[in-house]
Amino acid sequence: MRNNISLKNFKGKIFVIKFGGSIMKNPNAQKIFFENILKMHLLGINLVIVHGGGPEISKWLKKIGIESKFVNGLRITDKNSMEITEMVLSGKLNKNISAFLNNKGIKAIGLSGSDNNLIVAKKKYLNVDNKQIDIGYVGEIESINTDLLSNLLIKGYVPVISPIGYDKNGNKYNINADYAASFISSSLKAEKLIFISDVEGIYKNINDKSSLINSITINEIKYYINCGIIKDGMIPKMESCIKALENGTKSIHLIDGGKDDSLIGNILCSQGTKIMAKDDVNTCVKII
Repeated sequence: MRNNISLKNFKGKIFVIKFGGSIMKNPNAQKIFFENILKMHLLGINLVIVHGGGPEISKWLKKIGIESKFVNGLRITDKNSMEITEMVLSGKLNKNISAFLNNKGIKAIGLSGSDNNLIVAKKKYLNVDNKQIDIGYVGEIESINTDLLSNLLIKGYVPVISPIGYDKNGNKYNINADYAASFISSSLKAEKLIFISDVEGIYKNINDKSSLINSITINEIKYYINCGIIKDGMIPKMESCIKALENGTKSIHLIDGGKDDSLIGNILCSQGTKIMAKDDVNTCVKII
């Protein structure tokens, strides 16, 4: 059964949106994204945007002769790679997104983890086949300055966050943007966590578009990871989704950012993939 609810019911609620790096390469998808952000902002929904930038980072690393390597979907980041990563994420992409939003009439403010201790992190290690792997300057989040974000939202700002973390000794870390969005969403007890990318959601078979999974639970995600259906870069995304739901996020949507009504109609109805802590009733939201 599907219930019809006005989007106006979410006025004052918090939506955390992870804007994928792949979408940034598509001018039409960017245009659609910013228009949808403006519509939701005008409806009084509190928005926090966390952006990635993987393709752009890889492009600049290639220019200086550094090969991009990944383990379980996470980029191995040495000292030189870390410098490029921070410049691309915090210096270029973050300010570009903020500028685009401001040009749409939205009070957007670009931030990185170093601003007012927004993202306090520590070094992350991976456990693969019972072995601990050092992947360099990659971090995991210890805390978020929720007071900073809450105060900005109260004043009508849209925070745009670059996922660079810092520890108490001043070390910088590359934070997976999916993890960052999930941690921030949980810290703010967000109504919705939305992942925008160039794919429609989770597929049982990525080569078969008819195998899209419209809704999935935490237990089903764990099953699909164990049997290899969810793999590679989808693993950190799904792990972050599980943590988000377990720590305060109400619901999660994965959607294709290239559709005209992607951020409003599709994510709140039947398109893409909705992730729930447990089986739930599908809810379709009217854009009124």
